[in-house]
Amino acid sequence: MNKTQLIDVVAKETAMKKKDAEAAIDAVFGAITGALSDGDKVQLIGFGTFEAKECAAREGRNPATGEKIQIEACRRPSFSPSQTLKDAVNG
Repeated sequence: MNKTQLIDVVAKETAMKKKDAEAAIDAVFGAITGALSDGDKVQLIGFGTFEAKECAAREGRNPATGEKIQIEACRRPSFSPSQTLKDAVNG
């Protein structure tokens, strides 16, 4: 499912106009992105937890040349599904 299909489903399930459903979805994604950027964790009970995890600097290799390169430390978004979501996916 892509974003357009998600908008269609939300519009249909909530009897919203597609434009309003898109605005709602964009607001949710924006709120999650903003919280992660600020270092906060977003926990949605029954769905899962979004958080930014620290990744240490490390040495890597350029796959084209095999040359060693230094990869900088960064923060990466992470998602941990809840047990409810895992159970729903696994039937």
